[in-house]
Amino acid sequence: MIETERLRLVWLTADAMDALLGGRHDTLPYAVAPGWPDEHDARFLRLRLRQLRQDPSRADWGVAAIVLRESGEMVGHIGFHGPPGVNARREQGAVEVGYTVFPEHRRRGFATEAVHGLLGYAREHGVHHFVASVGPENEPSLRLVRGLGFVEVGRHWDEEDGEELELVLHDPPTG
Repeated sequence: MIETERLRLVWLTADAMDALLGGRHDTLPYAVAPGWPDEHDARFLRLRLRQLRQDPSRADWGVAAIVLRESGEMVGHIGFHGPPGVNARREQGAVEVGYTVFPEHRRRGFATEAVHGLLGYAREHGVHHFVASVGPENEPSLRLVRGLGFVEVGRHWDEEDGEELELVLHDPPTG
């Protein structure tokens, strides 16, 4: 688990993803909105569950619930596309971050706080090169990653999400 000032990022284990996909929200240690996951997020969870079962080492580089520390309510999800090297740019040593804050919880800084927490986790594990793929019309997400120092370096076509801008962040060398 990763903790920030207002949030807990709780890694989704195979059991947790099974519970979410099976509608067994009452078995989880946080409150999940009724009707979640929707079909789009259910496809995403099934993919991540399949990947985790094929390669259990992905557990440290998976997806987490974004949970409010105060209320225990899940307000979104965040994670990596996989371990270092698994990213849209196929850059060795880089991790790709992705996140969603549910509409009713947006515009409160939760996404920014969660991304800060996730990047901190990666840095603690020796990763200092990051990738984000964002739709060109997703101004809030582009503002977030650009505000963190990500720079646009390319574009690609994603079968699920369409055109995406590729943005990267390299931590400055230390020493």
